[in-house]
Amino acid sequence: MLREALHGRVAFLAYYVIMVVLLFTVRRMFRLSGELFRKLFHISVAASVFVLLHMFQTWYLAALAALGFGVVVYFVMGFAERYPSIMRALEERKPGEVRSSLLLMFFTIAALIALGWGWLGPTSKYMVIVPIMAWGFGDAAAALVGKRWGRRHLRGRWVDNKKTAEGTWAMFAFAAAAILVTLIGYTAWPWYVDLTVAVLVAPVAAFTELVTRDGLDTITVPFATFAALLVVTQALALMGVV
Repeated sequence: MLREALHGRVAFLAYYVIMVVLLFTVRRMFRLSGELFRKLFHISVAASVFVLLHMFQTWYLAALAALGFGVVVYFVMGFAERYPSIMRALEERKPGEVRSSLLLMFFTIAALIALGWGWLGPTSKYMVIVPIMAWGFGDAAAALVGKRWGRRHLRGRWVDNKKTAEGTWAMFAFAAAAILVTLIGYTAWPWYVDLTVAVLVAPVAAFTELVTRDGLDTITVPFATFAALLVVTQALALMGVV
């Protein structure tokens, strides 16, 4: 167990070192916009869930690794905030944004590991990956499409008025695609079942992103997606489909 914890944490740390170096290299080579860089970083953080699920054999060690790493990053980012040039390079929009967002993300990953792997069992790891991928790709698409092509701003008592119809449709499409690809890779269900689940669950992710304010979609979208996925898969199981 000690060896598993050590090897898993080293692999997790190595992933982030390689990811940061690669992202900054790509940014310099291709002169990426700040928003695109933010969203690539955003997706890369989401993708770190694969390292946790494949480098650990025990769910609580994986969850503790995510939580521990999140706490360390939080304090490291707090120190880095003393140097504005570092935070500008990370495209921070307001003080404390990056470290708070990362802490929430790692907490979310740890909680989903406890639920999807610890509670539901190792054969249900897709319950961890699907919500994170739906959020990672869907939210990135919503922001990029909404800011670049968004024209129709949505209005409503519960709606974040910064959101657009174009961005919400992009959220739905990319979340559905991410869910579909994940289910194809991690389940033995027929493709049409995977597609059905994706089409039923993605609207929940898109709606949750639409009504969430203050950047809290890091928590709300994955958990709402998890809940919707659980309901849909349990209903399909009762019907004998999966």
